[in-house]
Amino acid sequence: MVKKAADNNLAESAQWIRNHVQPYLPDLTFTTLTSPDGALSFLVIDIPASPMAPHHVYGTAAKDKDQQAAVVPYRDADHTAWMVEHQIERAYRDRLTRTYHAQEEADRLLAHALENVLPEQAEPSAWLVAVARPERLLPRSAPSLAREKAPDLFASARSQRLARNSSVVGPLTGLDIALSNPRPGLRSWVFSTLLLRMGREIYTELHHNGSTVLAANVSWKALRGDGVADPALKDILVDADVVGAGCRDALALALELARRLGVDSTVHVTTVIVTAQPAPLAPVVTEYGSFRTIPDHARRPRRIQPATALLNPADEDDHLRASAQETFTDLMHQFGITPYL
Repeated sequence: MVKKAADNNLAESAQWIRNHVQPYLPDLTFTTLTSPDGALSFLVIDIPASPMAPHHVYGTAAKDKDQQAAVVPYRDADHTAWMVEHQIERAYRDRLTRTYHAQEEADRLLAHALENVLPEQAEPSAWLVAVARPERLLPRSAPSLAREKAPDLFASARSQRLARNSSVVGPLTGLDIALSNPRPGLRSWVFSTLLLRMGREIYTELHHNGSTVLAANVSWKALRGDGVADPALKDILVDADVVGAGCRDALALALELARRLGVDSTVHVTTVIVTAQPAPLAPVVTEYGSFRTIPDHARRPRRIQPATALLNPADEDDHLRASAQETFTDLMHQFGITPYL
């Protein structure tokens, strides 16, 4: 009976927060503590610092039940106080500053990845590049991922069942040859096949602050087996199957690192397809189970806009699969194609 009451309180509290707090708080942790004899239970709600502060709490005004009043709470020592106008104004300025710096850091990671991979390509190629960054970066004092733990992390990320058809070899599998020899980067571990000149070119960074970078050449053998690229074709090929596998791997890797390092905030993932050459990008798809072709109806854009996703370390496979599908869809829709993982 006590456990049932505690479960009800947890559900009611979570629902109340969803209905009354704006912007929504996605990173709350609910824990039920029960006394040794089982007679008492307590619901503990951990509310971490929010990058979206200030948050408005809406409730029914006492004098008029149809009127909705809102207050903005904040912690003052060991009790809750309510912000006045000038404090709310300053809180919004602080939020905009945090947002700007977060976007600046994500752009820096993306630019750094492009500087590493684009000059190293053996021939004109398109690259899938995904960068992930937690809302709250881990501090320098936080324990970093041990070098010998990296292969196990990649194996766990690959084991995520995010695709209905997992026959396509994703970037994380193609990186196996480099997992035994991670190179140190700037507060990060770097894994790369760029200098091997064999197989698909892949580049990955695992940062000690919880950020990740995953880049993969999506032009390599795009028309393989039963298809040979036309020498007169000036377009740069984009393998849609590898793009889908890359979206899946990028999100799984970001989530796995966040869990291993104890990240307690939302993780932002930005994924894009880029190339160093100003040439049209042509999508290659699989039809009838094995036939590789460039659809006649496909668009051939010269630039692909980034796709974004939000992850939470507590997300289940269903949410992760939906985020991977949405990212894949956002990228391939720009070619006029509706894809499925």
